[in-house]
Amino acid sequence: MSWTEITVSVRREAVEAAESALAEAGALAITLEDSRDNPVLEPDPGTTPLWPDVQLRGLFDAGIDRSLVLRALEQAAGADRPGHVCWNTVEDQDWERAWMDRFQPMQFGRRLWIVPGGMEIPHDPDNVEIRLDPGLAFGTGTHPTTALCLEWLDAHAPEGLLVVDYGCGSGVLGIAAALLGAAHVVCVDNDPQALGATEANAARNGVSDRVFCQSPKDFSVRNADLVLANILAGPLISLREVLAGCLKPGCPLILSGLLEEQAEEVTEAYGSLCGLAGSANREGWLRLDLERS
Repeated sequence: MSWTEITVSVRREAVEAAESALAEAGALAITLEDSRDNPVLEPDPGTTPLWPDVQLRGLFDAGIDRSLVLRALEQAAGADRPGHVCWNTVEDQDWERAWMDRFQPMQFGRRLWIVPGGMEIPHDPDNVEIRLDPGLAFGTGTHPTTALCLEWLDAHAPEGLLVVDYGCGSGVLGIAAALLGAAHVVCVDNDPQALGATEANAARNGVSDRVFCQSPKDFSVRNADLVLANILAGPLISLREVLAGCLKPGCPLILSGLLEEQAEEVTEAYGSLCGLAGSANREGWLRLDLERS
């Protein structure tokens, strides 16, 4: 079985009209994508921001009358005219297998793994497995900044420690810390979806008794042994008093989510609070290893 796919690029303000046109023409599914290279980073909770230029993909039955779809688009205010429309035939495939091919078990350091549901890795008593599937919240191990933090945790197991995962997303760092022996993990995020995902993932990995979720307004930890913050450079700078302030002197503060060219600015912002103990980079992204003064 195959389907017919139409792709059309529109301005942000015309998305709703074009989307409605495709739906009324019988689209079985509609996908919105970035038409150029305009990343949307850290949206406000509960919002769904769009790019300035949006690419709509509509999936139809193979026998759809294309002229009907084109007429519907022509009547949608602001939509590109048929000359800018692309048609494609989408062949059937084993979608579950395609998903599994894309999301394979991933290893971080010597023994830490992220393993999607339904998959297994070779048995090794030293392996530490995080059972986690891709979801709505950021942080499933596929991004370089998350990988850099997981590799640090693999090399510095926080056994018996109080750990803070600030900006937890899916909770992968906090859950990894718990599986590596942390006694108490506080996961903080301003997005209720992220906190819900973290709680579900903690339960799935059997660490709910040591992983606790909080919003930033409720966060009041002091004397933490380790803080992990995998967020963007701007928030890292604005949160320096909070992140460094909850740590015991001499303890590590692991910052990631920043680009290599932002390293100096972030390091300077923390200069009076922490010393630089090391760093690591991957694909233009950076992890800073600080130590509380």
